[in-house]
Amino acid sequence: MEAKGVRYCVVDAFTDSPFKGNPAAVCLLEEEKKDEWMQAVAREFNFSQTCYLTRDSDSSVPRFRLRWFTPVAEVTLCGHATLAAAHFLFSLGLVGSDAVDLLTLSGILTAKRIPASEMVDSLSSQNGNVPHGFFIELNFPAVSIAGYDRIANEELCLSKCLNGASFNEIHRTTPLDDLLVLLPSATAVTELEPDLDEVRKCNGRGLIVTAVAPIGSGFDFFSRFFAPKFGINEDPVCGSAHCALASYWSKKLGKTDLIAYQASPRSGILHLHLDKTNNRVFLRGKAISVMEGTLLV
Repeated sequence: MEAKGVRYCVVDAFTDSPFKGNPAAVCLLEEEKKDEWMQAVAREFNFSQTCYLTRDSDSSVPRFRLRWFTPVAEVTLCGHATLAAAHFLFSLGLVGSDAVDLLTLSGILTAKRIPASEMVDSLSSQNGNVPHGFFIELNFPAVSIAGYDRIANEELCLSKCLNGASFNEIHRTTPLDDLLVLLPSATAVTELEPDLDEVRKCNGRGLIVTAVAPIGSGFDFFSRFFAPKFGINEDPVCGSAHCALASYWSKKLGKTDLIAYQASPRSGILHLHLDKTNNRVFLRGKAISVMEGTLLV
């Protein structure tokens, strides 16, 4: 019997414009696949993330199992691919409600569809236009910011990573184990040209660089994220990094609602709310489908 094809969609997340934001491939599995097959498909797509959805038929509420793979490894948390997966489910009518539970290696994550009209107030500071379509809200665990031992050789390593660029603070995130580095300005963030070979040598998952946003930009902070160990030289828009950035900037700016700009070449916008009581981060963003097809193997 001929094998049934696997439906997939390429979605640009955290943007409403094609070829912006962060692309992810979303595959809908009608049956379980071996890990080796999922990793091979992720290598074939060669996006920063490829994710796989499998319907949980035993659940009384809309629920799918969700797994994320970079071109080289499975990961435990990915924001933009989760948003892409939720967009895929909502846009194609595969979920008959405005919420879906996603069972992942980081626990149950909830995605909600929110009419863009509810975001008018938070968007008015950016462009004054009335938004259309819908946003997706992700309920993620907050990522803590830990102290960093300023050991001389570690600071030398970081200086090499930054190609000698100056920095103001160093922190480490837990449990994702990223270096979070505060740079002097948003311009320093956008113009940074890191030495990716040196970043690959550093301990942990990757390198987050961030700075306060320019006055009048409509944003609270800028950031970029580099993870060459996982086959991602620069992640265009990283939701999981913003689970740490929300904690960091909420404390620094004294506010729990933030608008973030990821200053990668593709760029992306995230609306964040930090729930300090429950230690959760709500990420809101838009997405757009740019390609659909069928995997034949």
